[in-house]
Amino acid sequence: MTTARIDARFAALKAEGRAGFVTYVMAGDPTRGAALEILRGLPAAGADLIELGIPFSDPMAEGPTIQKAAIRALKAGLTLKGTLALAQAFREGDGDTPLILMGYLNPIERYGYDAFARDAAASGVDGVIVVDCPPEEAEPLSDALDAHTVALIRLATPTSDDARLKIIARRTSGFVYYVSVAGVTGVKEAQTLSVAPAVARVRKASGLPVAVGFGVRTPERAAEIARVADAVVVGSALVDEVAAALDTGESAPERVLARVRALSDAVRAARVTETV
Repeated sequence: MTTARIDARFAALKAEGRAGFVTYVMAGDPTRGAALEILRGLPAAGADLIELGIPFSDPMAEGPTIQKAAIRALKAGLTLKGTLALAQAFREGDGDTPLILMGYLNPIERYGYDAFARDAAASGVDGVIVVDCPPEEAEPLSDALDAHTVALIRLATPTSDDARLKIIARRTSGFVYYVSVAGVTGVKEAQTLSVAPAVARVRKASGLPVAVGFGVRTPERAAEIARVADAVVVGSALVDEVAAALDTGESAPERVLARVRALSDAVRAARVTETV
């Protein structure tokens, strides 16, 4: 497997002495054209890595915000194949920003593991997060991704003990995504006091950078997490901007990218203000 773009980005972040900012957006939300405009604008707005959600009808780990985004994308006709095409369109204009697909096993299984891994690599995808694929059942997918040099990025949670973390770390590359709260996305807030020791445990078990998500919505909370994690992931707060734009008739890309800039500024300044 290769994690060249991911490794290079985390190395650069370490050299800069700051955490990375990871943005999650749903492919095809609210339309393919608007989603592509958002994707293309994310790096300039401050995204260091991008997670692109694969629309799915039963996203069990998601709260209402991302559930509704998936429904909008599906109604707009976005499939897994369409998601890969969107990734490829983004990659044609950006050769540096790591791009990770995030979704569920069912669409990938229907697509076929080998075909998915091949097409993901051809589309410029660097890694995949499959929320509902435990390590014990991941060998066929891992083999396919390895064959096409696409990283499998796994999740760790507040209930992952040391024994479980060893299992999670096997065949994981790029970084580990730490789910900071028990429950679904966009509902609870991450608590820095509990996140800091958890990040240290995950980092020790895996030897990889740790990105923290599932409970970060505001610049203030993003800055707090940026002081203890290698990267901060924000998703629901950005997807909320799409829904708000649809309600008001505003431009979804403009609203999303403005929110990204505010959050990115907070992440970038977090460790600077800590040392002043």
